[in-house]
Amino acid sequence: MDRPVRELNLELGRPDAAEALRRLAAEVEAARKMGTPAMKLIHGYGSSGKGGRLRTACRTWLRQQELCFLPGEEFSIFNQAVSYTHLRAHETCA
Repeated sequence: MDRPVRELNLELGRPDAAEALRRLAAEVEAARKMGTPAMKLIHGYGSSGKGGRLRTACRTWLRQQELCFLPGEEFSIFNQAVSYTHLRAHETCA
């Protein structure tokens, strides 16, 4: 049976970047323990139009953890690569 994709909305409660990263790390660890293959991460885009602090901090953290992810602006139902953050380090995105 396929495991459901876990969704994490980091915008809830309007946390600062440090709190959002603590939540992200805890949720990734919990998802790994449950065998969840992927997560849908909602961090918002910020009011600047260039990406807010949560977006930047989350993407930096995901790269540091060597987790594969597909930014929302690249997501398409036609994209055959990856549509969510994969929870295993060193996993190929393509």
